[in-house]
Amino acid sequence: MLDVISTAEIADDARVRANVVRLAAAQALTGANSAVIFATGSIVGATLAPDMSLATVPLSMYVLGLAAGTLPTGAISRRFGRRAAFVIGTGLGTLTGLTGSFAILHASFALFCVATFLGGLYGAVAQSYRFAAADGASAAYRPKAVSWVMAGGVFAGVLGPQLVQWTMDLWPPYLFAFSFLVALAAMGILAGVDMPRPAPADLHGGRPLLSIVVQPRFIAAALCGVISYPMMNLVMTSAPLAMKMCGLSVSDSNFGIQWHIVAMYGPSFFTGALIARFGAPKIVAAGLLLEAGSAGIGLSGISAMHFWATLIVLGVGWNFSFIGASALVLETHRPQERNKVQAFNDFLVFGMMAIGSFSSGQLLANYGWSAVNMVVFPPVVLGLAVLSLVSWARRRKARLDAAMGELPDAI
Repeated sequence: MLDVISTAEIADDARVRANVVRLAAAQALTGANSAVIFATGSIVGATLAPDMSLATVPLSMYVLGLAAGTLPTGAISRRFGRRAAFVIGTGLGTLTGLTGSFAILHASFALFCVATFLGGLYGAVAQSYRFAAADGASAAYRPKAVSWVMAGGVFAGVLGPQLVQWTMDLWPPYLFAFSFLVALAAMGILAGVDMPRPAPADLHGGRPLLSIVVQPRFIAAALCGVISYPMMNLVMTSAPLAMKMCGLSVSDSNFGIQWHIVAMYGPSFFTGALIARFGAPKIVAAGLLLEAGSAGIGLSGISAMHFWATLIVLGVGWNFSFIGASALVLETHRPQERNKVQAFNDFLVFGMMAIGSFSSGQLLANYGWSAVNMVVFPPVVLGLAVLSLVSWARRRKARLDAAMGELPDAI
């Protein structure tokens, strides 16, 4: 039987494609901001912190900001529309740059942590870009919309570390102010996104959140997101400081982070097509296996090449597992439920990231780079086991329903 695509779906996809272009551009600019934080945060932290074990706290504050900002972003989007949330987010991005520069100028570790926390709030809003891209899209186009927006991160991987290099000597005390001026450009781009305000019925419609999040599909999707992103973050935030501890240069660190971010987002040009062809669960599983493989590389040596290979493979693994998990989340809710479900999913992901990130500095300082990599394996095994179990149960139910002549369950 041929699938019939309505004229309305075609028109909606045309509008979505226009939004995807703007959201991808905003993703590139926002990602450049986070790239600056991750490339320099632990190094600046080591300079300003009273103790070396606190060097990664600024990065942890960024992740805490990510977690703290997810639910408010969902609430604002649900009440006032996504565009209002986007404008607030870019305003926080600009404030991040000004606060970070002032903190460095006055050698204030506490204020630098405040700046990175504000950057995390901005990042929380940016995380909703991928879900916003799928609003109104046909079921077939949703994974591609998510994937193409994430592809904007490729340019972030190039732009962010280059901003560090260009401004390091040009305007040393105000590095972050110069870098985060790109938030103003993102604000202008996002102003043109076609995101209608929610209909009054959407404010109170849909199922209770609890009945949605106890679905096996949501549990598997959220768990894989909770594993893929925090494990990637654990290794990525530790790597620059670990490279410094191993006698490698800041240039080596910047190069590794730059190509890590390119590897994170580069596959997005075809990840959506892979999900459409093979299904999200298989792509998520491939991503988790790659993350485990990156940890294996990290355990095999401490040369610059080992660090670079670890970060690159880690980036590709994150891309497959996180975009795949995001696509799975889209299968678990109805349109009027999207903001609360998506925000709750991101709260789980970044809340767990915050917990893991605060421990990364202690883990690295007390047990070394090898311990950081060893931590990756148990969660990956758990994620693969749950994903396999839920996928098997769903296939079994589909076969039983088909045998009994029943239609598959609707969301």
